[in-house]
Amino acid sequence: MDFNFNGLNEEEVTRSRELNGNNEIIEQKSETFLKKFLGNFNDPMIKILSVCCILLLVLSLFGIIKMIEPVSIAMAIFVATIVSTLNEYSSGKKFRSLQEEANKILVKVYRNNNVKEILIDEIVVGDYVLLNSGDKIPADGIVVYGHFKVDNSVLNGESDENPKQPVTDDTVLDDKIDFTHPNKTYRGAVVSHGEGVIKIEKVGMQTVNGIMMQNMNIEDTPSPLQIKLSDLAAKISKIGYMGAILIGILNFLYTSLHLNDPSVFFTAANSLEIAKTALNSLIYAVIIIVMAVPEGLPLMIAIVLSQNMQKMLKDNVLVRKLVGIETAGSLNILFSDKTGTITKGRLEVILFQNGSFDSYKEYAEIPDELRKLVNTAISKNTSSMIAENGAIIGGNSTERSILGFIDRNEIDDNIEVKTKQVFNSTNKYSASELDSNLNLTFYKGAPERLLEKCTTYYDNDGNKQAFTKKPDITKVIDDLAKKSIRVLALTVSDKKLTEDVVPEEMTFLGILGIRDDIRPEAVKAIEEVMTAGIQVIMITGDRKETAMAIAKDSGLLTSDKEVVLTSDELQTMSDEEIKKVLPDVRVIARALPMDKFRLVGLAQELGLVAGMTGDGVNDAPALKRSDIGFAMGSGTEIAKEVGDIIILDDNFQSIEKAVLYGRTIYNNIKKFLKFQLNINISAVLISVIAPFTGVQNPLTILQILWINMIMDTLAALALGGEPALSEYMKERPKSRSEKIVSKSMSTAIFWTGIWTTIISILFLKLDIFRNLFADEIHHLTAYFCLFVFSGLFNGFNVRSDKINVFSNLSLNPNFLKVFALIFIIQIVLVYIGGEIFRTVPLSVSEWLVIFGLSVLIIPVDMIRKLIFPAKTYNK
Repeated sequence: MDFNFNGLNEEEVTRSRELNGNNEIIEQKSETFLKKFLGNFNDPMIKILSVCCILLLVLSLFGIIKMIEPVSIAMAIFVATIVSTLNEYSSGKKFRSLQEEANKILVKVYRNNNVKEILIDEIVVGDYVLLNSGDKIPADGIVVYGHFKVDNSVLNGESDENPKQPVTDDTVLDDKIDFTHPNKTYRGAVVSHGEGVIKIEKVGMQTVNGIMMQNMNIEDTPSPLQIKLSDLAAKISKIGYMGAILIGILNFLYTSLHLNDPSVFFTAANSLEIAKTALNSLIYAVIIIVMAVPEGLPLMIAIVLSQNMQKMLKDNVLVRKLVGIETAGSLNILFSDKTGTITKGRLEVILFQNGSFDSYKEYAEIPDELRKLVNTAISKNTSSMIAENGAIIGGNSTERSILGFIDRNEIDDNIEVKTKQVFNSTNKYSASELDSNLNLTFYKGAPERLLEKCTTYYDNDGNKQAFTKKPDITKVIDDLAKKSIRVLALTVSDKKLTEDVVPEEMTFLGILGIRDDIRPEAVKAIEEVMTAGIQVIMITGDRKETAMAIAKDSGLLTSDKEVVLTSDELQTMSDEEIKKVLPDVRVIARALPMDKFRLVGLAQELGLVAGMTGDGVNDAPALKRSDIGFAMGSGTEIAKEVGDIIILDDNFQSIEKAVLYGRTIYNNIKKFLKFQLNINISAVLISVIAPFTGVQNPLTILQILWINMIMDTLAALALGGEPALSEYMKERPKSRSEKIVSKSMSTAIFWTGIWTTIISILFLKLDIFRNLFADEIHHLTAYFCLFVFSGLFNGFNVRSDKINVFSNLSLNPNFLKVFALIFIIQIVLVYIGGEIFRTVPLSVSEWLVIFGLSVLIIPVDMIRKLIFPAKTYNK
């Protein structure tokens, strides 16, 4: 570069920073650990548990119940909230560390008549920044020197390179944001070719990036799971309170009416006894409320989200918000970027075809003699070069992709370029005359410019043959163009290079097909996601023909009924018209930022759980508005700031994994609910029915709290570790309004709940069971264990909807360990519980009776699975 900019001196830098600030992009203020912790108390289940805890605490302060009871509930609340908070905080730290790395970018600027490198945040208005190919533009500015092209895809989604040129004395600039303006540059764009100097006009929060960051004030949408759990909590509260009142009244009546002389009991003289009886009934009612609420659910959710967050990080999925994992599993519709997500995000040669109509996808597949010619034609006729570390630098993206096609180890360094002609838009070709024994000139350019001059072609052995099938090659080129594959022709002449002249009688070497090709793994991932019932809509800034070609090759477009729309067409349609056609839409071409935002909102109005992928400034509003935003790891700070999940490898396959993990979490939560609600419902039913059968308090208050504690917390650990199964991807997606406790779940819960109630009443009342035990206290101890063990064996039932309750058990080794631990703890409690827990040691024969009856719940539920098979998969 033959120019000289003195740049700012230190005094001018200080003054500029005082007037306009520095170049720091201030992120949305992250929540403190304490604020996150307190915010987690808004969980609907936590709210109910907190009320129960307060009620029990009041009773314990008056000495009515033991302090251990409210303490156990408080511990469950604390552990659940602290686990959730710790994981969100740690993922936030991981995200901030990624952002800190982004802020360590060094930028070349002119300062004090020298070029120096400074951190991107230190740039100020008035700085002259030197840009080379591959550099990210650090702030908004105007071009003052040089000619270069920039990739604006992170700003406007367009993959086309945009040329930039210096301002002149006649240039009139306004404040309008125009990413394609030839004189304006914006933070985040990448220099794809050439070099130049820009003068910084706006920095930090005044840049387009900064303005977008300030506008990210859209309220977070409640996740589908939060909506479902709120609904469940409301129902549990209603049922629990109604049940508690009924059981409290029944308990009071049973106690008072079973005295020696009930008529004497209801007198003023016995008001103290009446009050005590009423108080005991109230306590029992409160315990029933506690029993009705699955307080292990928040803990279970926190544990399972934590476990899967770590697994997902290994799969290049960074979860910024834990709730984002389960939301991914509830997706109905996904709006996906094309570039870098479905495609590789870079141009590459995807085929070479010679004059014999032999096509090769890989360079190594080309026959030896022909391959030598192809290597020379590419390596000696390029504006790119290979650096010492093997990286391809210089040139535009097309030149780099072509040079990347060949094996660099086969390049003949003895062949020198005698003279060359660079590509320009007028000639549409480049050429190199080689000074070697070859005495050939190699041409590379537009087929329509070179093909007509060819009279011969090289066969696979490198011999010249008469070129008689030129029209057939033209047809091949046209077919490739329909697939949005750019084609360049390679030709050879034995004549010397004459500037701006294409020689006659050239030899056709072959054509190169170039495209930002589809990720091979993305095709399978798209198929998996679509099989999961999720509608995928590709949104791209590309023209309609290119978008359709990519969509067909990736498996998104499979029939004529599916719809492809452009942004212009969207603008002419009303919201209602779009809603009608949305289920059939597969591609949006030439998309604008407002299109993405609008489509996400309309999908949500249809009751769909909407996801959005994005990496640029233009994607940020839609990422924020969506139920779950997948930000790309290579994207802008704004996109990552508003995203719920960051896809570190920019790969659609990682989105598929996020969906699988989300569905796994959802299924594990449902398993836990089936397990826990069975216990809760049977406990409430037994408490209601028992007084009418002459059995008062078959389970003591402390026993109920004990069951609640071990079943909730330990079972959460066991069921939370259930593995991610590929079969979950065959399930239909859950709608936003769908209840978490489905009809099939309700059937399973009530089936085993009714069985547990029936076997409990029979066990408590029939002499055939009572006579198997030494006395009443042994009988009640046995029932306490029977209730616990029946619930535990039901854990095998809830693991799978299949008849085989042991399926995939080896994939969750903690399940057997935790359940064995509960068995051991329960047995030990029988021997040490004494009067506190109303237990006495049991004999071997008594233990065998308990085990035999409790394990019956497994075959009983198998019958239910045969009668009411689960309808899980898409058909």
